[in-house]
Amino acid sequence: MATSNRQSCLKYLLHLAQDNLDFRLPEIKSLLALRGKPFHYSGNFQEKTPFWCLDGLSEEDVRGVMARSVCAKSAFELWGHGKTHSELKTSLLKYPTENMSPFMRKDSTYRINVYTFNKTLEFEDRIKRIDSMDYLPFEGTVNLKSPQHIFCLLEDYGTDPNDIPEHPNYIYFGRWIADGQRELIRSHSVKNRHFIGNTSMDAGLSFIMANHAKVNKNDLVFDPFVGTGSLLVACSHFRAYVCGTDIDYNTIHGRGRSSRKNKTWRGPDENIRANLRQYGTEDMYIDVMVSDASKHVWREAALFDAIITDPPYGIRESTRRTGSHKDVIKPQDAIYEESHVPVTQAYHLSDIFTDLLNFSAHHLVLGGRLVYWLPVYRPEYCVEMVPLNPCLRIISNCEQTLSSHTSRRLITMEKIKNPEELDSLAYLAGPRFSPYQGHNAFREKYFSGVNKRSGKEDNKAAVNGE
Repeated sequence: MATSNRQSCLKYLLHLAQDNLDFRLPEIKSLLALRGKPFHYSGNFQEKTPFWCLDGLSEEDVRGVMARSVCAKSAFELWGHGKTHSELKTSLLKYPTENMSPFMRKDSTYRINVYTFNKTLEFEDRIKRIDSMDYLPFEGTVNLKSPQHIFCLLEDYGTDPNDIPEHPNYIYFGRWIADGQRELIRSHSVKNRHFIGNTSMDAGLSFIMANHAKVNKNDLVFDPFVGTGSLLVACSHFRAYVCGTDIDYNTIHGRGRSSRKNKTWRGPDENIRANLRQYGTEDMYIDVMVSDASKHVWREAALFDAIITDPPYGIRESTRRTGSHKDVIKPQDAIYEESHVPVTQAYHLSDIFTDLLNFSAHHLVLGGRLVYWLPVYRPEYCVEMVPLNPCLRIISNCEQTLSSHTSRRLITMEKIKNPEELDSLAYLAGPRFSPYQGHNAFREKYFSGVNKRSGKEDNKAAVNGE
């Protein structure tokens, strides 16, 4: 009973990395949802700051989140906080002694770290801050190398590197609980990956997408535009079974020209399976196959716990699907010769996302999530441009800026209904998509912006006498 009362009054401090700011809150919310916990903040919540104070959680919940998060650096049991060191002292002295005592016994060892955000302190100043906390009843022995308990004094000097205040804006003190998984960004970097392509997804973003999708152990995850399998690598790390399709035969089979510098052709063992083998998750690999996303090969059933993908935008990778505008005479009984290569045609962005949402509505399990990237032209973007489907609800919409005029948005959707539950007319209305995207306008506007910056449009106007 005492433990239950102690847990109910605890608050936890998350220290977050100051990159991918838009993605942090959806990631933490998704990881808490995996544990059946809501996101409850304490005090005045400011999403863009590096420190968040949460309540309503247990230490086990916090450890579970930190075992997955690549947006959070560390988590602490918050003992005290204030705008000044005097306020911090008052707050710490009010903290229940019964919560402190298990970590301050004579037979324990401990260490106190000082961390400052947006400011560097000299070693002597750090020692002074530690010495000034002699009012805390530590009875154990200091051990700097391998202590049983680690405590941290954290000072927040704001987020503007050009306007660093003399004194911190806020100060926190707490017991360290766990670090996040930032190391995965380095260990899974595409620079050191066995098989890569021109558009292989960044490791950090791949893990963020897997977390947004709530990928869990033994889930079945599908990527309909699998490419070199970066998203499969991230999902398999969390022990999900992974599979995918792509229309590019050479990419699926690891053939053709290499994307690496000073290397002309891909090697014999450059493929997606080899990537999973590199990270010790080959046992989670089901398979990948050459297939057209607009003409899927799956039986009509809710098969996948998550669909995670990065569709081609027509910039570095072409948007193609099988088919032709011409009249094509099919062989008798649809039997093709072994050397047959299907004709392809343009696959506009509007059609890509319409097909993707319809496929997800039919093939995700209830509660399953679709996570995908949506390219946008920033000057004309509005939330109404995000495609919708009556079977899916939007969970989050995060922006990654690519240039002054273009960005891509990470859209997370969750299946809330089966298509057969809907009125036929409502479903036939299908997902909504901005009309200008129907003509692949993102690609046109992207290159229009590039030409403007390089002066090509001005040169063209001069030639035409405009």
